[in-house]
Amino acid sequence: MSPEQFSVAVLDWYDRHGRKDLPWQQEINPYRVWVSEIMLQQTQVSTVLGYFDRFMAALPTVQDLAAAAEDEVLHLWTGLGYYTRARNLQKTAQIVMREHAGAFPLDVEQLTELPGIGRSTAGAIASLSMGLRAAILDGNVKRVLARYVAQEGYPGEPKVAKQLWAVAERLTPHTRVNHYTQAMMDLGATLCTRSKPSCLLCPLQSGCQAHLLGLEIRYPIAKPRKALPQRRTLMPILTSRAGEVLLYRRPSSGLWGGLWSLPELDDLPSLDLLANRHALQLGERRELAGLSHTFSHFQLAIEPWLIRVEAAPSAVAEADWLWYNLATPPRLGLAAPVKKLLKRAADALATEQNPGEQP
Repeated sequence: MSPEQFSVAVLDWYDRHGRKDLPWQQEINPYRVWVSEIMLQQTQVSTVLGYFDRFMAALPTVQDLAAAAEDEVLHLWTGLGYYTRARNLQKTAQIVMREHAGAFPLDVEQLTELPGIGRSTAGAIASLSMGLRAAILDGNVKRVLARYVAQEGYPGEPKVAKQLWAVAERLTPHTRVNHYTQAMMDLGATLCTRSKPSCLLCPLQSGCQAHLLGLEIRYPIAKPRKALPQRRTLMPILTSRAGEVLLYRRPSSGLWGGLWSLPELDDLPSLDLLANRHALQLGERRELAGLSHTFSHFQLAIEPWLIRVEAAPSAVAEADWLWYNLATPPRLGLAAPVKKLLKRAADALATEQNPGEQP
């Protein structure tokens, strides 16, 4: 297929089968497209739908996002993971307001200079919301193109990525770029899927090298697998008589940056130091079911302990510590496993108060 035949086939398929009713495809503007693209990084559409609607209801414009409290932004992001994305969203919104008079730059290179916006995301914003000719190479499109040209090598390697970008640039048409971009993402999401591609329904099957070779599943070449290192931490759920749990804000950089979390200890004896720091009197303790959380580069085994405490009147008067009310929780950004553990703690406390009931 020539580049023209390729784009015509893609656009014809889009006109008949492409998705046109996603929330970010309505009232299209750079802000809505940008937020959706950041949410969709390493996250499925089905998961993003609810998050996008809630985010837009709370922060409908770039001005609203720029002016929002960080805790509100992280609260709206809680559960999506990769929280650097949320912090970069707000940084970019503030730069757009401060340096670009509230309007996103009409240029791919300038877009990539904003925090959290890479080449593919910039291309999506430019093509979908601005009508500019710009290629994209997100995970779905990467899979379609890697199969179409039977690309050897892992796409995460710079040399291989450069070759796929050249293919993407060559095939991107000069007209209807917004529809072409959406169509390519849709093809990867609905037909050219990872494990069971629907090749017989694909508009590109006659020119797809992987299909012609009968090696669709081989491409794109998988990343060489390495065993994930294992780490362990003890998380005390220090609970007051009023049903409040002691949380602290993590540093802005690193894992769960800027989110509120439970303290992390190496062992139970370390509890005494924590108790002394916050003028807490430790009471009854019990171990809850453990929790495993997988990060991209290691797996964390969490050992949670529910511990009753009596606090001095002036305890925890520091800016990065607070008592979190389980019954009427404040709008804070919480790491996903911490949110789960707080739910377990609330259920355990409810069971203690009503022994005959199961949570």
